[in-house]
Amino acid sequence: MGIGLAACDGAPRTTAPDEALFQSESAAAPPKLPAPAAETRDELMALAATGSIRRLARRAEAEPVFLSNFGGADHLRHWDLMRRIGFDPSVNLAAVLSEPHASQQVGAQTWFVWPDLAVSAPRAIEAGALSSVERARLLALIGADGVAAMEAGAPYPGVRTAISETGAWRYFLHEPPDP
Repeated sequence: MGIGLAACDGAPRTTAPDEALFQSESAAAPPKLPAPAAETRDELMALAATGSIRRLARRAEAEPVFLSNFGGADHLRHWDLMRRIGFDPSVNLAAVLSEPHASQQVGAQTWFVWPDLAVSAPRAIEAGALSSVERARLLALIGADGVAAMEAGAPYPGVRTAISETGAWRYFLHEPPDP
């Protein structure tokens, strides 16, 4: 899910832009993952590498509270349907966990969210503070329609996942909540 930069004419760049021109708050190093969260991330990456949605579903079912969809379908049924229509949960989970992460306070816990823009972009858009680098990443992650939806006040509509500081896998979503 990483992005490559291209010149305005669509030709590949031969040199990278001066990143110092685009420094922003989210350009800082991601927050350090506590050991339980890092272990869960590594476990999920290994599970995703197997390509087995059945194993991912078993892992999700082991959590007391886990959200994979807003329709109420069980995880395996939902992910099987998604795979059949072209969204491979294993591939997308590995890709999103390869992105930078951010932290978010949820009640008394800290959750680590991938990609970081799922947390920071809504606030940055609302404040008009999205840097050009962040905007380019956001476009690569959710497309122009997703950015337009967020600019209109919708929550982050792209693929995202979260792990709590205690190592609990909280959600793996690819759709926005219903209004």
